[in-house]
Amino acid sequence: MLDAVVVGAGHNGLVAAAYLAQAGRSVLVLERDAIPGGAVSTVERFPGYRVDRGSSAHLMIRHSPIPDELDLAGHGLRYVDCDPWAFAPGTASSSPIIFRTDLDATCASIAQSVGTADAEAYRRFVEVWRPRARAVMRSFYSAAGPGRFATAFAGLGATATTARSGPVGRRTGSMLSLTQELMSSGDALLDRWFTAEPLKAALAWFGAQSGPPMNAPGTAPMIGFAALQHDIPPGRAIGGSGALTEALLRRIATDGGEVATGRPAAAISRCRDHWRVDTADGDGRCARTVVAACHVLSTLDLLAAGGYDREVVDRWRSQIVVGDGIGMAVRLGTDALPDYPDLPTDLPPHGVGSALGLLVTDRAHLRRAQVAAGVGALPERPAVVAMAYSAVDPTIAPPGQHLINLWAQWHPRHLADGTPWQQAAPQAAAAVVAELDRHAPGIGDHIRHTHIQSPEDLEQELGLIGGNIMHVEMSIDQMFFWRPHPDLSGHRVPGADRVFLAGASTHPGGGVTGASGRIAAHLALHRR
Repeated sequence: MLDAVVVGAGHNGLVAAAYLAQAGRSVLVLERDAIPGGAVSTVERFPGYRVDRGSSAHLMIRHSPIPDELDLAGHGLRYVDCDPWAFAPGTASSSPIIFRTDLDATCASIAQSVGTADAEAYRRFVEVWRPRARAVMRSFYSAAGPGRFATAFAGLGATATTARSGPVGRRTGSMLSLTQELMSSGDALLDRWFTAEPLKAALAWFGAQSGPPMNAPGTAPMIGFAALQHDIPPGRAIGGSGALTEALLRRIATDGGEVATGRPAAAISRCRDHWRVDTADGDGRCARTVVAACHVLSTLDLLAAGGYDREVVDRWRSQIVVGDGIGMAVRLGTDALPDYPDLPTDLPPHGVGSALGLLVTDRAHLRRAQVAAGVGALPERPAVVAMAYSAVDPTIAPPGQHLINLWAQWHPRHLADGTPWQQAAPQAAAAVVAELDRHAPGIGDHIRHTHIQSPEDLEQELGLIGGNIMHVEMSIDQMFFWRPHPDLSGHRVPGADRVFLAGASTHPGGGVTGASGRIAAHLALHRR
């Protein structure tokens, strides 16, 4: 009998397996796909190009203890700092804004673009939100619960202001002010701090990478996370996003764990005093512990197939909001990098090739795209993030060639007029490329290869139900101790002792964090 079976070899499942194997447990990871890593994987889409299937920049895992605890550098993982880490294009009245790891350099760019008042405001914003963002990150790497949440944010009252007097009054007023700011919308935060729309738009688009529009409650911390990029910027894994997966696979193998691809699980069932995971090929493995690191709806199907109460499963399923997609990706093989006008001359040799290209200049652009998706239509002008990491990692493209990853929001999984995505994808992709060409004129003439990932493609290839790259909506009612459902938010399944949950469906949500895998492994290791 195995100590643990992990269902799903996405990066969270592999993180869980790595911790369990490191602790001396016998571990088997089952993955339906032929390629491990899920959305953190890299394949050859065009000859000589290493193209990411999902994520490209790694923001959050670099702020975690995971790389050091698992010695991933010792197993081949190497990051290059993305510095500049973001930029926003210029307008008729403002120059581009370059976000550097160095706060002084960032403020100088903001001052040159939109004025010293907003530059000084941005410096204060980072000073106030940096400790808050650190607290959010701390809350990500332990199981969610009101008590732990309060502990993570203890002592942050000093970052808020109040006119109340007296020791108790000041403390109460500060905490009320702090919690209101944490629960406010991203747009409200931006309007409170800044005046220039190009700066607001850039930060709003950065925050919206989690999915919700920035006029939604509780989205302020998604923008506040920008402050942490001045501690450790996003990282580009050399060789592609899948280099993280490859390091995890080596770590697991070193400690005796096994990863079986092309082996989809079919059921999770109780077997006397332990658990059994059956696979679609008719095989089955018994284990003391199961970590379900696949989509929560897939996990519910596996439990129901194994005899779990169908009525309870159906209730959970009806109350978990998956949503109708977030966006789509277009991968371009080119013979040139984008040439953005009016960039400053003091950039490093790779220019803004290391940066998230936040290709919006006003928030109305974001709102129009989001509203179109809300009624099941394609955005006339999608909001686009452009990443040209071949500028800092030449291993992902042939000599003299480049790879550009474009991520665009918002695109519904199901179009209201019934048009199938196979038919709509070329038009939608052309609109995405047109946005890049709008800000880097002429890049369209340098495109040699194109690979489109529509919401339907993301669902079918990567198991992202509903085309939602975050598994479950990242709205405030489905975060922390409500994610993916209050009954399941402790990374456990009621009535299924030693079945633990991981993956983007669970706290803390989507993105390359590894957090839920680490939490699930620690729960399994410390559970009597």
